[in-house]
Amino acid sequence: MSNDDKTNTNNEGGGGESKGPSKKELKKLAKKAEKDAAKAAAKQGGGGGGSAGGNTGAADKTKAGAAKPTSPPAAATAVTPEFLLANVPSDGASDPCTLKACMASVLFSISLSNGGACADELPFVRGPALLYGPPAGDSSGGGSGPVLAFGGNGILKALALLAERARCNDHGNVESAPVMSAAMDDWLEFERCRLRPAVAAASSGDSKALESALKVVETALESHSGVSVVGGNSPLTAADAAISLTLLHGPTIDDRFLSPALRSYLQLAQTSPAYRRARSLAARLSPPPPPPPLDPTDPSLLHATSSVFATAIHAAFPAALSLLDAKLFESFKCKDIKHGDYQCNAAMPLFQKLKASGALNRPKYSDVKTPQDVAKKIIEAIPEDNPVVEGLTVNGPGFIMSRVKKEFLETWVQDLLVRGAPCKPHLEGKTRRRSPPPSFSSQGEETKEEVEVVVVDFSSPNIAKEMHVGHLRSTIIGESVCRILEYLDRMVLRVNHVGDWGTQFGMLIQYLKEEYPDFQNGDEGMPNITDLTQFYKNAKQRFDENPEFKKISQLNVVKLQAGDPECRRIWQVLCDVSRKEFEKVYDRLDIAVEECGESFYNDKIPPVIEEFETKGLIRVEDGGAKCVFVDKYKVPLMLQKSDGGYGYDSTDMAAIKYRLEELKAKHIVYITDFTQGDHFQMVFAAARKIGWVRDGDDEDDEGAITASSHRLDHIGFGTVQGEDGKRFKTRSGDTVRLVDLLDEAVSRMETSLRERMTEGKANISEEELHATASAMGYGAVKYFDLRRNPTSNYIFSYDRMLDTKGNTAIYLLYAHARLESIIAKGKADFNVDVDELISSKKTKVVLGHKSERNLGLHLQFFADCIEETLKDLYPYHVCDFVYSLSNAASEFVTQCKVLGSEEMESRLLLCRATTLTMRQCFHLLGIRHVMRI
Repeated sequence: MSNDDKTNTNNEGGGGESKGPSKKELKKLAKKAEKDAAKAAAKQGGGGGGSAGGNTGAADKTKAGAAKPTSPPAAATAVTPEFLLANVPSDGASDPCTLKACMASVLFSISLSNGGACADELPFVRGPALLYGPPAGDSSGGGSGPVLAFGGNGILKALALLAERARCNDHGNVESAPVMSAAMDDWLEFERCRLRPAVAAASSGDSKALESALKVVETALESHSGVSVVGGNSPLTAADAAISLTLLHGPTIDDRFLSPALRSYLQLAQTSPAYRRARSLAARLSPPPPPPPLDPTDPSLLHATSSVFATAIHAAFPAALSLLDAKLFESFKCKDIKHGDYQCNAAMPLFQKLKASGALNRPKYSDVKTPQDVAKKIIEAIPEDNPVVEGLTVNGPGFIMSRVKKEFLETWVQDLLVRGAPCKPHLEGKTRRRSPPPSFSSQGEETKEEVEVVVVDFSSPNIAKEMHVGHLRSTIIGESVCRILEYLDRMVLRVNHVGDWGTQFGMLIQYLKEEYPDFQNGDEGMPNITDLTQFYKNAKQRFDENPEFKKISQLNVVKLQAGDPECRRIWQVLCDVSRKEFEKVYDRLDIAVEECGESFYNDKIPPVIEEFETKGLIRVEDGGAKCVFVDKYKVPLMLQKSDGGYGYDSTDMAAIKYRLEELKAKHIVYITDFTQGDHFQMVFAAARKIGWVRDGDDEDDEGAITASSHRLDHIGFGTVQGEDGKRFKTRSGDTVRLVDLLDEAVSRMETSLRERMTEGKANISEEELHATASAMGYGAVKYFDLRRNPTSNYIFSYDRMLDTKGNTAIYLLYAHARLESIIAKGKADFNVDVDELISSKKTKVVLGHKSERNLGLHLQFFADCIEETLKDLYPYHVCDFVYSLSNAASEFVTQCKVLGSEEMESRLLLCRATTLTMRQCFHLLGIRHVMRI
């Protein structure tokens, strides 16, 4: 039930009287408000400012829905009291009482500010109340001023009379139509005494009173052109606002009771700008909902600790919800573990807000003099038997430090063991995989649940060229991003946007015809092109040196684009040869990607250009090029060249439209080198400009702010450099083939492992050598790239990436193998089978030693790590996590005896929990784990 109906259908907002202040009382209050304003201005040394329509003039309040007040602004030094709306419920944007106040603010140009909660001062008022007091940030007044009105109709009438008085003061016009006439007052009484109770009764099954009340409204509308019950050309008089808001936001009314005239009346109100602005203002004035209780199924330590602190803050200082930004209720990991695990930093900003609002002048806060006192009050509100934190202390100017209880960590370690994997983070909009669009039908399984489709565009080599070191970063970053999104139950479409179209294919087709005549005659199934890069170079050289070859090549381009069968067949062969070479890299790196190259969008480009032209977004430049300009960029996107041809801009605009509208993608990720950053930002801006993408600050049909319906990301990566700090090349200056680079890493790893085998330091057989070296060599190359912010350049070094010490994949894989070796010895030498313990549910884990507790704490960081990674999709967050986890595990096995100790079972289980989590991280990074080395 709405706030209007919570306690008494005749008593809006639950106040202690059935009616708000009388008209005479409201006029007295208006006069008092003016006097108070004048006194406040004089006290501050300023003049003017105190009319009933005054406000502080803040920009955000103008946006909130009130036009500029008619009264002149106060002097700069004056403190102009505000009209405050207190006791707004958290659902204010749908609460009739709050909406009436906000509608009055919009209609009568009187700004409203948030008055917080005033239960202590006004215990008899259970709904919104209109107060008159100092502006936010002024502590001289000692809190809010008098109550002008309460209840939706009372506030509506009060603001109407204040506006009327301001109009008279400004213009001296006392003969014009009053803002609040006797007829309007009668209609407000009708709404309160007849319509509202009738709506409530109808929701319980008794519709007789409602039919009668609606007939009265309908009759009045017939007398006034159907737009108002009291006449005039506007449907939003004070009376119409009260009636329409009760019908729109009270208990739901069966459509059969609404005649066409009433539907039209309500539609007129609901679609008006004033209604939209009133809802937007109500949403801004509404306090956030109370902090949610601790969710025992949520693995996030940040969520758990934040819940404890937020609940305590709300208990100690109820006004905090309306005074502090929601972010300030969140906890943070302590930077220095000596002081604690998590901290709360809300005390200082909360103290400042409480002091500014005058709340600290209340008797209940008489002992709060400093931010440290606020922090102590918060600590006192945290029960000692809470399941999450202990060791609460105040540090510095009011930071609250805490430790996570070991019992809380033990519960989650045991949950991890039972699951066989770390628990995923709880995310809003969690989705499951379903069958993808037809063009990607090889992925997913059918389910009726809605999913978030994500397109990840990565790798993207060029046809007729071999993959080189420049493709390394896009390929491995893209694979990891896909795995992370798939882990979070997104349906990921892995797109390989290969360069398979363009003018270069004219010369490649001709060169193939001349150099492989047997293939041309059909005697060979596939030309034996062993070096694509050299093939391309040779074709380019002939194109530059031979005019006849160049002319024929240019004709081939025209024929190819026209669909000539021979040219198309040779083009297809070039694509097939290239794919064969690409697969060598993808097989080595365990990359899964589906080709959808530039040629796929050829027939989709003209309709895109036509759509931009239809919407008037095309500018034809000198020469005839068709361009789209977007904000912040002087250079446009060229959708069609002056010669009628298409380029990258054309293809990328067609691609993004196809992905948004045909593939139904809610999220698109492009992974290319950083130099293409501006290009993709322009593509994103053009997609927004034409309306394919809806931004997060858009409003819905009722004026409410909506969450972003699409997310567009470009991950731009830096350059792979040689020891000289320049682009990584061979000694001869050629680009390094990616296959050769990867194989060299495996070769060096194989040599290192063989040496360890000779020295008796390796625990693998000759048969396992190559597979182990491959996992470690390829993993080393991947991790060396992924562990850093992708936007940075880095120097490629086999020695550093294959190092067994430091932040390398080799160190991590050895750490994992070491833990698994301990588990294996526990079974072989002490007959403690970890797998048997888990299957029989004997997973009692005790974190008694500080290094055990530290390892348990690091294990529990996993969910927050993944949630953090989702914000920017940078895999280095996962690398940082697993490296820190490995260090904690190393400290644990160094300081705690595992095999043969009294705590052996618990500690072996802790080892297994760690390796399960490490393997999950390895998978997300695309690294193959090894059980022994």
